[in-house]
Amino acid sequence: MIDMTPVVKLIDLVDYQKGNVVSRTMISQTGGTVTLFAFDEGEGLSQHTAPFDAMVLVLEGEALITISGREHTVKQDEMIIMPAHQPHALKANSAFKMMLVMIKNPQ
Repeated sequence: MIDMTPVVKLIDLVDYQKGNVVSRTMISQTGGTVTLFAFDEGEGLSQHTAPFDAMVLVLEGEALITISGREHTVKQDEMIIMPAHQPHALKANSAFKMMLVMIKNPQ
């Protein structure tokens, strides 16, 4: 049977909330996850590490992403890979939305 799931715009699936970070998990499987985020300007995620690779795709706005002490400005329609076990942090330079794809490394 053919999957009849409708086509949707990612940017419309998560909304901004003043002073907050909003997330919506789209896929959560053994092999990884896909999560949408909406960050109000100035909001972010403090430095942390993850045991798997993560790809950030900016859907709208701009963020400063720091990976292993190196800063990267990522804008709408751009992406960056955050390697497993590398410290990283994120701060919204403006209100922005992103899709985070995390792929778990097979052990």
